[in-house]
Amino acid sequence: MKVAFEYGHGLIEATLPEDTDVFIPGETVKDPDYIPEDRIEEETLKSLRNPMGMEPLSSLGKKGSKVTIIFPDRVKGGEQETSHRKVSIKLILKELYAAGVEKKDILLICSNGLHRKNTKEEIYGVLGEELFNEFWYDNQIINHDSEDYEHLIDLGKTSQGDPVIMNKYVYDADIAILIGHAQGNPYGGYSGGYKHCSTGITHWRSIASHHVPQVMHRSDFTPVNSHSLMRRKFDEIGQHMEEKMNKKFFCCDAVLDSKSRQIAIYSGYAGEMQKASWQIADERTYVPYAKEKYDVMIFGMPQFFHYGDGMGTNPIMMMQAISAQVVRHKRVMKDNCVIICASTCDGNFHEDLWPYTREMYDLFQKYGNTLPDINRFGEYFATNEEYIRKYRYANAFHPFHGFSMISSAHIAEMNTAAIYIVGGQAPGFARGMGMKTRNTIEEALTDAKKKFVGQNPKILALPKTFKSSAVHLGMISGIEDK
Repeated sequence: MKVAFEYGHGLIEATLPEDTDVFIPGETVKDPDYIPEDRIEEETLKSLRNPMGMEPLSSLGKKGSKVTIIFPDRVKGGEQETSHRKVSIKLILKELYAAGVEKKDILLICSNGLHRKNTKEEIYGVLGEELFNEFWYDNQIINHDSEDYEHLIDLGKTSQGDPVIMNKYVYDADIAILIGHAQGNPYGGYSGGYKHCSTGITHWRSIASHHVPQVMHRSDFTPVNSHSLMRRKFDEIGQHMEEKMNKKFFCCDAVLDSKSRQIAIYSGYAGEMQKASWQIADERTYVPYAKEKYDVMIFGMPQFFHYGDGMGTNPIMMMQAISAQVVRHKRVMKDNCVIICASTCDGNFHEDLWPYTREMYDLFQKYGNTLPDINRFGEYFATNEEYIRKYRYANAFHPFHGFSMISSAHIAEMNTAAIYIVGGQAPGFARGMGMKTRNTIEEALTDAKKKFVGQNPKILALPKTFKSSAVHLGMISGIEDK
């Protein structure tokens, strides 16, 4: 059979055995029904007015209340007119205004965390014209800045000893509202809930308590689930914030399908709301599919996905993206599974977004046998003033973000017999990350058969895996450890 995989700005085609299994999110196994467009406002409002574990906004707000509305960056959630961000924020504002809250007392914060700050155009895209025009020109929309110490507050440490440094605008507000998505995420199961505040409005030292090898390389992290140490740390950090703020976050999370359409909406206290939202999110995200485990997993990378333009060519980001697929699909992979990934791998690090990754790559070539060997340089990079300036003023990712990517990137090596990059234009960069290289998917498969998986491997093909909201595959017999 012929299968087309993402590759750079286009596609690459491969001829695979006829018994290859092909899985496309939302198509091979249908998503649960999404809420029709003409009912999204009704269902969102119903959720907002009946929150779990706390009072509705109409009771929390009054004239003089200071409000922060924290929304995710462009990495998550979709930008269609009926996207969860656009619909929920508009309805939240109506509820607040009806309760007496004044527009001048509302601040919208993009929870970019260590991600690059979203540009004016990207903020427009995720919020839409109406919200953008209402708040942008009055300086009431900002990006979180994890290096702006005038607007951060140190809340000490959790009971487990994790630092909690958070956005002071949120801390000082009378009402702090988190707009999130219960969308499958390799980091702890789902976005939204306490993951949102513990990563999106904090500092690199807080994030360094969980996005590091001693947390991510544990057996409870892979395959992805909602009861890992990382997830517990998210909850502990979020609850520590609430304790020190003396208020609960008001959360409004949407369970999304493969095209970022709302399946269900849940509001209220994260301690109750997130677990309720996960029950229906599990139906969409954890998909019992495989009859037997796979010897080979094949997919391709576009140049632009998830974190930005160049993720499919920057060698560190490529490796992280491959590892994310391992974390998601480990339940259906044999222990000696081989990954074949198509990437243009052209040597472009896209240093406007990731200005530090070339230096990290060079350090790995000099000092690393495996990626964790250079984790000791994390603080050195995280405090590099020039890299910090690029994060603050030039829309680059924070330098510590690169080390969370390296921690993730090692997972692919931990859980596979080999990783092949095919179609690379500068394949030495892939080899420098410990990956094998071949010209085509067919050549890589031939080599894998000879060296690792035998002549009749069970193959899983994953076209569109980076262009749709991903799932976490399991065996058809069921998934017990969600």
